[in-house]
Amino acid sequence: MRFWITVCLFLIGLSVRATEELAAVVLFKARCVECHGKGGKVKGKLDLLKLNSAVSLTADLERLETIIDVLEAQEMPPESEPELNDQQREAVVVELRELLRTALAKDTGFAATPIRRMNRLQYNNAVQDLLQLKVSAFPLPEKMMRDRSGYFAKALAAKPPKMPDVVTVSSRPLGKSGLIEPRLAGVGPFPQDPRAEHGFDNRADHLSLSPFLLESFFKLSRRIVQSQNFGPRTVGIWNTFFLPPTDSDLKANKAVVPLRLEPFIKRAFRRPAPKALVERYTNYVHAQLDAGMEFSDAMKEVVSAVLSSPKFLYLYDQPATSKEPEPLDGYDLASRLSFLFWGSIPDDELLRLASEGSLGKPDVLRLQVNRMLADPKLKRFCDSFPSQWLQLDNIISSVPDKEKFPDFYFSAPDYRTTMDMMMEPLLLFETVLIENRSVLEFIDSNYTFRSGRLRKWYGEDPAGKVGGPGAMQFKRQQVPDRRQGGVMTTAAMLTMTSGPDETKPITRGAWVTSVIFNAPPKPPPADVPPLEKPKESEEHLTLRERFAVHRERADCAGCHEKLDPLGFALENFDPVGRWRNTYHNGREVDSSGQLFRKHKFKNVVEFKDAILAEKNRFTRAFAEHILSYALGRPLTPGDTLAVDLMTERVVADGYRLHTVLHEVVQSAPFLSRPNAKTASATPMKSDK
Repeated sequence: MRFWITVCLFLIGLSVRATEELAAVVLFKARCVECHGKGGKVKGKLDLLKLNSAVSLTADLERLETIIDVLEAQEMPPESEPELNDQQREAVVVELRELLRTALAKDTGFAATPIRRMNRLQYNNAVQDLLQLKVSAFPLPEKMMRDRSGYFAKALAAKPPKMPDVVTVSSRPLGKSGLIEPRLAGVGPFPQDPRAEHGFDNRADHLSLSPFLLESFFKLSRRIVQSQNFGPRTVGIWNTFFLPPTDSDLKANKAVVPLRLEPFIKRAFRRPAPKALVERYTNYVHAQLDAGMEFSDAMKEVVSAVLSSPKFLYLYDQPATSKEPEPLDGYDLASRLSFLFWGSIPDDELLRLASEGSLGKPDVLRLQVNRMLADPKLKRFCDSFPSQWLQLDNIISSVPDKEKFPDFYFSAPDYRTTMDMMMEPLLLFETVLIENRSVLEFIDSNYTFRSGRLRKWYGEDPAGKVGGPGAMQFKRQQVPDRRQGGVMTTAAMLTMTSGPDETKPITRGAWVTSVIFNAPPKPPPADVPPLEKPKESEEHLTLRERFAVHRERADCAGCHEKLDPLGFALENFDPVGRWRNTYHNGREVDSSGQLFRKHKFKNVVEFKDAILAEKNRFTRAFAEHILSYALGRPLTPGDTLAVDLMTERVVADGYRLHTVLHEVVQSAPFLSRPNAKTASATPMKSDK
């Protein structure tokens, strides 16, 4: 209470002294305009002299959010300038946040997710579910971890859900397709869709559909239905859809076609099929039958046409018809839910509730989310979100120096220890999800999953047996100490953010700020040279000392000031994620630093404590990642109030992962029809 009285008095005092000028404007003039506006000097393209009123401050909500974030993170003023006192900083942040909230309250629309096609994983899942395939449609290299012991379904079925202590998984051979799952013969996938920078592979700007690609999808649909093993053994709906009726004369065959097509098209296009549309597809099948084609083959032809239809391939929401908030169409909501949790089309239950108009009711929605979280198809969420959130695709290109780390490679040159490494953070994510644990365990957990190879790699069992490159057994175990646990200090993250022969603190720092705090840094200037290998005269230097030269460049200093402490906090881990106290030259590793210029730490354990001191900031960032993934678009300032509310509720409920997911689904951006013509439809800085 005393703090808020102090804040209020401070604001009143500033207002009196500045003739009711905003506290922020007074601060800008006193401390900021020397670099941001005065004499034409405009660092960061930010002229604070022009921001002299509430109207000018709220004219660009993205810019206003950036100013708030910079002040909260104590990135400004720079280290060379006197620091703001806490009361002064807090007073200005409170004022700016209130301006932001007021502006957002007047702008009730949400940015639209542009029309986009399914990505490769979604397409495979949708085809599987629509046809009830008992195999994959085609190989999926993007699935980094495959369940080889059926542990995921068993874990969900346990009361309460519980991850087994021992699981068997397999990893894709790095850079290869991993032909280890049954699939339709002769069906190859279309190219993998890239993950958006600081985002996910379900973003619309990455999922266009050119005429050439549309033709490719038609050819793909033909290969699916013409596959040699496309038949009763692999297709679950064979008897009810492809098999001709018992009375199999032409008239009987033609009569059953619309009865089978109507529910099939409804599932494929995710909403009731208009009568004219069903008739058009029916007439197509009838024409094939009249031409003498067998019934099953004619139905294959129409399935091919459905699978290559834009109505199947494209994902889109019905737009708002007015400037006022409108609830999302029930069928669009069903699709949002199913593509979030299952990466696929809605099932009959979701479509039924959509048709009744009850799916959007909070209680119904909560029951459906719980149902979907208990379905084995939830594994598809784990196949997609965590690897992209953690940027694990970068591990594919990790190639540590073979002379320095010969034991990193095994069996054959193509097999690397990263095949085991990437499983560890993914299994941690699945455990937190299945057991509904706190998301703070992503920062600091007292358990992990390790294979024999990883236990040997971490030095826990130097003489232990290790398996080959196939199926791997992972055991749940307590971590030896707090230097391990969580995702940051896994060998996977530490290896993929290193070079072949030394660590890259700036890369590790960028990973932390992007993944943990959802505040990715700007790309470095184009003319910045990479850190060169030490010369003979520099062999005695530590990596921190060699980095000092980069900080001398004015255009580099800002990012280094922000990222270096986060990267050097992890410097006790070598380029392949193993602990070290000294460098090869005998110099002691210095992992000390400061987080947000207020949490000092001496080692990685204290670094974790510093992050946990900002646990609400991490929780908010994680919720933003999930919401962005759920919406298939970058977040905008218009989503800010929803994220504030989500974070507040997640914190109040013990930071549990299921609460994050429930709050995302119950949030206004998720439940509302998009309005493309909104002032908030510009990307937030963290999504650019």
